[in-house]
Amino acid sequence: MIAANKRSIITLFYDESSLGSHQVKMVLAEKEVPHEQELIQPDIINEDFLELGTNGELPTLVDRDLVLFKPRIILEYLDERFPHPPLMPVYPVDRAKSRLLMHRIEQDWFSVIEQAERLAEAEKMKMLNDLKDELLSFGPIFAQKQYFLSEVFSLVDCYIAPILHRLQSYDIKFNGAGSKAIKNYMDLVFERPCFVTSLKNSPQKVIVEK
Repeated sequence: MIAANKRSIITLFYDESSLGSHQVKMVLAEKEVPHEQELIQPDIINEDFLELGTNGELPTLVDRDLVLFKPRIILEYLDERFPHPPLMPVYPVDRAKSRLLMHRIEQDWFSVIEQAERLAEAEKMKMLNDLKDELLSFGPIFAQKQYFLSEVFSLVDCYIAPILHRLQSYDIKFNGAGSKAIKNYMDLVFERPCFVTSLKNSPQKVIVEK
């Protein structure tokens, strides 16, 4: 096998359950970046991946000698490395607002899903339904623009879409006040080519080490 940091093409090491991995795959697809994806499976040792020195953090992106982990760092690197189409606002104030929003989504929404998925079924579903109720309270914000607080697709949408998709996978239904705007948003983003591609796991190499 080729050492991970000797590859001539960008490589994404990911796991299937990671919201961060889903985010990165959306950005790679949106920007049509040539790359390979390698699935890291639980309880299967991969020496090439371990040699990267990321303490097993996923997703991890390798671009020649550069090794990056932490989804937000990877996303912003890709947006600067491949500037078209841009996924962050042009003006510094707007970029700062987007970064703050992504930070809050990580803290307030991602953390709920990650915690819930470690709990027993009844507790998990209660937490996920509580998160759904919180998202419904943002219905008026979803309705303001075509995308989330913007008329153009952005990194913020790459944060929100995996959350909504994960809730959908648990058969969480959006009903009542605020639901129409969120459903419209889901239809719009879930039909976007980058989102469809992010679910296909292609191109891909599945690593199986024994």
